Amino acid sequence: MFQMTYKNNKLISNFTDMYTKLLNERIIFLSGEIDDNLSNSIVTQLLLLESYSENKKISMYINSPGGSITSGIAIYDTIQFIKPKVRTFCIGTAASMAAVLLASGAKKNRYSLPNSRIMIHQPLGMFKGQATDIEIQTKEIMYLKKKINKIFSKHTGRDEEEICKDTERDNFMSPKEAKNYGIIDEILL
Repeated sequence: MFQMTYKNNKLISNFTDMYTKLLNERIIFLSGEIDDNLSNSIVTQLLLLESYSENKKISMYINSPGGSITSGIAIYDTIQFIKPKVRTFCIGTAASMAAVLLASGAKKNRYSLPNSRIMIHQPLGMFKGQATDIEIQTKEIMYLKKKINKIFSKHTGRDEEEICKDTERDNFMSPKEAKNYGIIDEILL
């Protein structure tokens, strides 16, 4: 059971117990930069919750600036693969890859709090090395750009060309704008 205690007049909480309590309620909290460690943790939680029940929805709360595309794609593919519907909630920020994950929730189950911010853009790349290596990396980033645009198109109902244009630069949205764009279905509160 989750307990909060005071020690030297300071509130102490056991974060392991907090996350365990959330997981027992079928809640996953995706917070911080998306990297391999976070991705592995989220994928594990999704698979664990599916093993407990294939029929009960999973809620994923997102507050993230985004991060690694390949790490995010692992989460995305798992959300699409598992049988339980995944409800997504933006609480704070869902930027870059986190916006992709927000949009990937089950239709009519994608939400945002009213003061959140959602941002979409094209993949970022920082290349160095020999010219041939840079060429290989450029091809890969263009492949990933096309893949992300296809994913957004699938979940928003928008044309890939429109998404390509809209992601040329950082495109910040209010929850109302994200709803109109098709990234979320409902604004809470």
